Amino acid sequence: MTDTPRLELIGITKAYPGVVANNNVSLKVMPGEIHALLGENGAGKSTLVKFIYGVQKADSGILKWEGAVTDIPNPNVARKLGVGMVFQHFSLFDAMTVEENIALGISPELAKSGLTQRIIDISTQYGLPLEPDRYVHTLSVGERQRIEVVRCLLQDPRLLIMDEPTSVLTPQEVEVLFQTLRQLAADGVSILYISHKLQEIKDLCHTATIMRMGKVVADCNPAEETPRSMAEMMMGGNLTPPERTANAALGAPQLIVKGLSVIASDSHGTDLKEIDFEVRTGEILGIAGIAGNGQQELMDVLSGEVLVDDPKSITIDGNSVGGSGPNRRRSVGMAFVPEERLGHGAVPQMSLWENAFLSGATRMNLLSNGFMRIRESEDYASTIVEEFRVKTPGIANVAASLSGGNLQKFIIGREILQKPGIIIALQPTWGVDAGSAAAIRQSLIDLAANGAAVLVISQDLEELFEIADRLSVICEGRLSPGRKTEDVNVDEIGLLMGGVANDPITEAAAHAD
Repeated sequence: MTDTPRLELIGITKAYPGVVANNNVSLKVMPGEIHALLGENGAGKSTLVKFIYGVQKADSGILKWEGAVTDIPNPNVARKLGVGMVFQHFSLFDAMTVEENIALGISPELAKSGLTQRIIDISTQYGLPLEPDRYVHTLSVGERQRIEVVRCLLQDPRLLIMDEPTSVLTPQEVEVLFQTLRQLAADGVSILYISHKLQEIKDLCHTATIMRMGKVVADCNPAEETPRSMAEMMMGGNLTPPERTANAALGAPQLIVKGLSVIASDSHGTDLKEIDFEVRTGEILGIAGIAGNGQQELMDVLSGEVLVDDPKSITIDGNSVGGSGPNRRRSVGMAFVPEERLGHGAVPQMSLWENAFLSGATRMNLLSNGFMRIRESEDYASTIVEEFRVKTPGIANVAASLSGGNLQKFIIGREILQKPGIIIALQPTWGVDAGSAAAIRQSLIDLAANGAAVLVISQDLEELFEIADRLSVICEGRLSPGRKTEDVNVDEIGLLMGGVANDPITEAAAHAD
């Protein structure tokens, strides 16, 4: 090891119209160090790492690579230096295969013959299974993230920048990845690690640099901190964790799914097999699972984007809707939060008030004789921004201008303010900072407390254990029976997510008896 930093930033500043994304930022990452970069959504982390990777130009400041002042004008130069980057928002072509996307992002030498087997080998080694010949447009968000991780690891990086790398893994697979990252660090690889899972930071990282509103506000040793203390440094105030209403009375089943079997429309999709569950008023049902096990297919069927032959297989408040589309389901009280924020949850180049109108037109009375009620739509969007503390210059700004966490708060708020009888949220806090995640989870808890039925499909077990009354697991298109959250633990759910046992929860209960 050497005393010379692998990477050193000095006084990095980057401004956009109306906002200073990075304000005189300095940090050092040493060889063999796992260095966390923490901050709320919009704190400037993404802008900073894009500068390191050559995607963005700084207005001022110096970058040193292994002690020498260096210019990184583009990602090709970054990769030649040994910088690997896994973006939170993926740089993938939907119409190309996994292997083709990986080949585009690596050197011609690495992209030569034998790439298929190397992808399989490294994806297997790191617990990130990929099919090289599968088209990206058929993949879930979690599966797309795997491509980015594997593409970086193929390049034997000297500095690996990782943005939310564990969102697709079971607890057991997270530990395998951590062992690998620790070994890479022991071999001298520097790792710049971005995650909103603060317990991960405490368990894995040697150092943390904390940003707030574009500035570095603190450095700390995560091992000496708690997740809450780091969150409060990020926020500049106290963190209020979600609070569940104790022993809330549950009502009648609001959403009933019975014998739901659906053949996936895509050849690489996951068929749904005899799905049975119900969600009662006042209840939050959590569904855990690894990406690609039928979550997206289940969401598509529940939202009405994919119709089923038997209308009675899905019942909303006594209404059979299996053969009805999204508008019909909204009209009888259902709301949806999809996994993909941009392009599915919101139209990127439409304003916030226009995006508010899209799902709120019927329930919020934003249409009159076929015409948009613009003032009412703007008022609705303004209320969402105010009540859910969405950071944006204004409701006329396009959805793509928001950070991921702020756009997620906007989408969640848009649905919750419609006061639905049922809300279905897929990955509601994926890539969202601790403060925003706590606010979103509290909103879902409050909605259930006010009599709604809430279904949360998530890969974040911490989230599900925090908010859910009952838990099920989806694996290879099959859903385990729901069990009370207090009756199961993380290891049991993790085994079930990985398909290690048919029903480890039931087996554990049997052994306990």
